Amino acid sequence: MEGDIYSGMGNGTQVDGKVLQTFQKSFGQVQNILDQNRLLINEINQNQESKVPDNLTRNVGLIRELNNNIRRVVNLYGDLSTSFSKSVDASSEGESGGTTKSDGKGGQKRIRSG
Repeated sequence: MEGDIYSGMGNGTQVDGKVLQTFQKSFGQVQNILDQNRLLINEINQNQESKVPDNLTRNVGLIRELNNNIRRVVNLYGDLSTSFSKSVDASSEGESGGTTKSDGKGGQKRIRSG
């Protein structure tokens, strides 16, 4: 699978096998965190309904853990977005031959076809 090229993006864009493996791994991590969050939320709700002081105190730590997990998911999605953009840019560079124009700020912009 390594080094294979996949053309399953719907618009003919090809995706390298390594990129696909990275996406699958990241989405797996996100799903595991979301599953853990579901369990945390259920426990938090049960503790809240019980109104037992020790359970309510425990919720403080559970909510902190939930917030940290949410941060991790946001970071993973940010990393996925960056990786996806880079892979699409690299793929379209190959298709367009790297045609660029100056943006007047010392940088380059790709010319969009269409």
